[in-house]
Amino acid sequence: MSEPISILIVDDHAVVRQGIRTFLAAQSDLAIAGEASAGDEAVRLAGELAPDVALMDLVMPSMDGVETTRRLKRVSPRTQIIVLTSYHQDEHIFPAIRAGALSYLLKDVLPDELAIAVRKAAHGEAILAAQVAARVVQELHGSTLDPTNPFAELTDREMEVLHLVASGLANEDIASRLVISEKTVKCHVSNILGKLHVADRTQAAVLVWREGIIRQETS
Repeated sequence: MSEPISILIVDDHAVVRQGIRTFLAAQSDLAIAGEASAGDEAVRLAGELAPDVALMDLVMPSMDGVETTRRLKRVSPRTQIIVLTSYHQDEHIFPAIRAGALSYLLKDVLPDELAIAVRKAAHGEAILAAQVAARVVQELHGSTLDPTNPFAELTDREMEVLHLVASGLANEDIASRLVISEKTVKCHVSNILGKLHVADRTQAAVLVWREGIIRQETS
């Protein structure tokens, strides 16, 4: 008899972890290897346990699910990550996939469907929620992104923020420069990452420099 699929549950809500654990642990071919309520704890446990599959929440304090996914894959490359979240906007979907997530499910998924996704993930097979799959297909077909201009979807204000991000300014400095709140800056940065399909501000800055945006504006 083969070993059961080992699972790491990562979510900052105890009631969510309990619900997932109760159902999955009742499956004879699945086993809960551990639970984490925060990103740093998830990375540590993944390094120790090397689970087959990690169920990853995206919105958590201190370290979000995208950064946790990236770091977890570094310490345990064999672990397949299933995002399990309530969010299906571009600024969540594409950064998570770029960070290394295999599957992307929403928290209204049926328990049996979640178990199937875990089994498939253990074999390297991806499953995407219907809304997420639709967005991915649209991007693959190039319906919303101009391949000659990756910045086409950004507003003028988002381009301003992106320029300052690429110049190395922190959110606090950007807020001061543009006379807006730091919370507004964070919102702009989140939207920028989603529209550019990058995982963090460093990748966004690299894209700006690679495409010559700053050089073009200062020439």
